[in-house]
Amino acid sequence: MITENKGKETTKMSRRTFIKGSGAAAAAVTLGGAGIAGTWADVAEGAPVDLTNAKTFTSSCTMECLHHNLKGYVVDGKLVKVEANIADPTKACLRGLSRVQWVNHPDRIKMPMLRTGEKGEGKWKEISWDEATDLIVTKIKETQKELGNQGIAYKGGSGNFGQLVNPVSSAFFNYLGGTTPFVGSLCCQVVTTTMPPMLGSRYEDTRDTIPDSKYILVWGTNPAVTMQSYMYRYMKAMDNGARMVTIDPRFSETAAKSDEWIPVLPGADAALGLGMLKIIIEKKLYDLDFLQKHSSVHFLVDKAIGDQVKADDSDTSYMVYDQISKTIVAHDAAGISPALSVAGTEIADKYTTVFDLIYEETKTWTPEKVQEETDVPAETVIRLAHDYATIKPAMMITNMGGFQRTEYGSYAVGIQFYLAVFTGNWGKAGNGICDAGGVGTNLKINSPIKSPKPQGEFGAIPSPKLGEYVLADKPNKIGFLWVMTTSLMTQFPNTNAVKAALKKVPFVVVVESLMTSTALYADLILPNTTIFEYTDLLAHNRSHYVQYMEKAVDPPGEAKSDLEIFTMLAKKLGFGEAFDKTPDELIEVCLEGTGITLEQIKKGPVLGTPDPYIPYKDGIFKTPTKKAELFMPMWQSKGFNPVVTYIRPNEFIYGDKELAAKYPLMAVQRKINRTIHSTFGNLPWILETAGDNPHMLIHSEDAAVRGIKDGDRVVAFNDRGEHKCVAIVQDHIKKGVIALENGWWEQHGGSSSYVTNDFVEPLGGGHSCNSTLVEVRKEA
Repeated sequence: MITENKGKETTKMSRRTFIKGSGAAAAAVTLGGAGIAGTWADVAEGAPVDLTNAKTFTSSCTMECLHHNLKGYVVDGKLVKVEANIADPTKACLRGLSRVQWVNHPDRIKMPMLRTGEKGEGKWKEISWDEATDLIVTKIKETQKELGNQGIAYKGGSGNFGQLVNPVSSAFFNYLGGTTPFVGSLCCQVVTTTMPPMLGSRYEDTRDTIPDSKYILVWGTNPAVTMQSYMYRYMKAMDNGARMVTIDPRFSETAAKSDEWIPVLPGADAALGLGMLKIIIEKKLYDLDFLQKHSSVHFLVDKAIGDQVKADDSDTSYMVYDQISKTIVAHDAAGISPALSVAGTEIADKYTTVFDLIYEETKTWTPEKVQEETDVPAETVIRLAHDYATIKPAMMITNMGGFQRTEYGSYAVGIQFYLAVFTGNWGKAGNGICDAGGVGTNLKINSPIKSPKPQGEFGAIPSPKLGEYVLADKPNKIGFLWVMTTSLMTQFPNTNAVKAALKKVPFVVVVESLMTSTALYADLILPNTTIFEYTDLLAHNRSHYVQYMEKAVDPPGEAKSDLEIFTMLAKKLGFGEAFDKTPDELIEVCLEGTGITLEQIKKGPVLGTPDPYIPYKDGIFKTPTKKAELFMPMWQSKGFNPVVTYIRPNEFIYGDKELAAKYPLMAVQRKINRTIHSTFGNLPWILETAGDNPHMLIHSEDAAVRGIKDGDRVVAFNDRGEHKCVAIVQDHIKKGVIALENGWWEQHGGSSSYVTNDFVEPLGGGHSCNSTLVEVRKEA
């Protein structure tokens, strides 16, 4: 879509002058208005530009953010300005507006670059695309001959959710014959493994009805940063009389806006939730009607085998004890009154119920016991449970929060779902649990390229253990690694092990637009396009809109899109016909069966969800029984309790005593508004407004013991490595806990992932970065 801008808009104020006059915070709202003309110095300074004859194009930020629709202005073939598109009900942030600097960055990689020095040394030579693709094909075939397809691996990630990026890469490597996969998201793996079996689906968000809530419990997340364009909805709810409470080890930006901040020890969230549930059960604050109609708490469990009782092998034939007939009947039989508990009945010797099992797990967690484990005062636990259960509608905001990136995060996720089910807080405007959600929740977006299924045994590499597994040749020796849409060196735990793994793999290809931390350790870098330089479809689980991403300008040098790169390689490998399609042709394949057409999205974003969207409306869940199923056979199959319990993390202040004595501070990671993970990390507007040094938030008492003052350069360290940063000494964090900032590049001193725990969460395969013990010293 190309339109002519008929107005006479001209930006006159320089960016630097504006910042000096109004402050960086205000500048972050306005910087997108700075035009660009001529040199890179003009870009940095926001020099005036005449937009009278500018052509406009639409695109979107594609990484793991909120996917705001953006409008780009092009003058004489150059992108000169980016702003929020009026078609989007949310507003783009400074990161989206700074896309103009990304496109025009002087350090863009313009040609394929082959390493000539040691990995990490930064010595390269430019080669042609023909040379690069020939080399890749040679290395692939050499690896296949020596190690089989098991010796090939590729790692994508959340850096680009466009439909013609990661799905195309999956198709390419399937055509190749398969690869050793990496499994487990570093973001929300345990939510992904817990939510579908318990509630029937993933990616169900409550953002549309936040203003309808009367009680908002923000648990372990920070929507003021991670959902900032929706934060006004929280404020609207509070204006309407809602109470907002934040549970977090850190006094976050959201906590500052809340009625109450409840600091908790990292990793102890399941204990807090079990304590709340004990009170709700014993005070009979639960919603009995909702539990009986919409949950599995009354399903019988055979004590002898520890499994749920079913009439047959189907996934809906669960049995209950009917209080009317005093018999065991099907859970969905008509005219019955299923018992929550069978204690004291004639079947109690042989059977129990899911309710009984859950209640038994809560009994240990008196308010005093919760205080002892979590450091949340007993009276606060009582009040928290009472308020969440009685103030209706109540909404819990989790949004893939840090509480679940812990050693047993699946149980922390599960207890939140339990609390919402027991109190009937599902299926109405203003209640539910706010997680990610979007187009993919309601529309089936097809893969753009159908591909064969790999044949053979490949095993898998748990993502948190990427470094360790590759170094140990587990499950296979890796000879060829392709890295795209992610930065292993900034996001993956135990960075020293990741670095050693990148050095060990004989041939590493990194597809990037800039020299990222991971690109430094490549053997071959392929120059990639960024948004406004290629055509794509964005229809994922971070926005309710299906969006067409237009190509507005040509990329610098010979940078190419992922689709172009895979198409070139597919042709040389003999399966090019499957890939040799135009972006529009592939987008049409993606949209087949959705009821949305290419012509529609070319005119503007198309809403792909009901408005307003209410997850599990009227308590109808998406499980086979249509009920919330709170007994988890998956956990049981792994040797764990099938109902939520609490297991103390090893890297915890009360965990491994020897380790805690050596490293007495608990480190948590926090998202900051300068980046999405590590993207945007080297753009001038970002660096000037948000700073160019990593920071550590540390309590004043912890700082004083170590002789640390505000602004000192400090080092967080443990046996895995060290992370250098600048101390922020404030009592905005719980004593005994420090907060490190996620996503810093090697060029800025390195990521906090150098110290993070690489333990694989055993119930769901997740990341345990917030179960990390460290010590801190002042930098010499």
